[in-house]
Amino acid sequence: MPIHAGDTLGNKAMPPISKVAFSGTDVDQLSEILSTPRSPISVTTLDKSPVAFRCSFLSAGAVSVADCSYEGTFVAKREAPGEKIDIFLPMQGNAVFNYPGKPIESTPARAAIFEGESDNGALLIGPRRHLALFIDKPKVLSLLSHMLDRTIRGKINIDPYIDLTSNSGLALMHLAEQLHRGLDENGALRRSPLALASLCDAVTYLILENCQHGYSDALAQSVPSPVPRHVKRAIDFMHEHIAEPISLAEIAVATNVSIRTLQQGFRQFRNTTPMSHLRELRLAAVHCDLLDSRLKSSISDVAAKWGFTHLGRFAAEYKKRFGHLPSEALKA
Repeated sequence: MPIHAGDTLGNKAMPPISKVAFSGTDVDQLSEILSTPRSPISVTTLDKSPVAFRCSFLSAGAVSVADCSYEGTFVAKREAPGEKIDIFLPMQGNAVFNYPGKPIESTPARAAIFEGESDNGALLIGPRRHLALFIDKPKVLSLLSHMLDRTIRGKINIDPYIDLTSNSGLALMHLAEQLHRGLDENGALRRSPLALASLCDAVTYLILENCQHGYSDALAQSVPSPVPRHVKRAIDFMHEHIAEPISLAEIAVATNVSIRTLQQGFRQFRNTTPMSHLRELRLAAVHCDLLDSRLKSSISDVAAKWGFTHLGRFAAEYKKRFGHLPSEALKA
């Protein structure tokens, strides 16, 4: 099951927090600001009308929040799929996003949410101001997997609209404001990793529980049977020995069941095998290390730390899991 760094390490260490702020009138600069290394965005004006912008981006691990204001009318086009769930919470002005089959209008009463599709271009009509939340897809899939007690991968097909006049919409806006205020310079969240982790999780759970998506019906069903004790013990054992060369037999011995019973438990309650689950944990641990700007280790050192000794197979598995090569994660 996908996990984030706090789960991997069994603690609540403060994630690296960064702040960048920009203002200007150059659309090329705006393109660079809105782009990521793996998902570039191009900005073009309509009728050569002047554009002005003021943006503040605050990042804390798997969740980032931005406060952006724009003047003028322009088109922003995503050139390649992104790796985040993007939520736009407008406070002023209008924007129209491309969406498969229909345009999505974003106004102060209506937020828009997307899974980073490459064709999610947008027409922004200023003056426009919005808060934006960006949540790593692995985090969303991890929490959804925990909620459903089975491994979830790929798209969740979330409905692109959020009603900001509803109780859940108002709560989401409030949480986004808290996150931006708390992560800003001298903000309280910079001194409290537990509060920060709880707030980031609250934002993600609020979206999963209140926005319509492909797993909403499954979440609405009665609570499934609890995961067997031996499966939970096996997962705990994996966390405790995640960087060690443990075998399937050793996991079975640690949980006091046969290998066959252990495999059946993982197939039924985690939709995977024990060793595949262990590799998922290790890949997620590698991903967190590569994204941590404080670490200066090479890719081979990070891979070896988490038990991956064959770099070719590791790179292929990493790309299949996260959609890009490990070397690209270092550039993010």
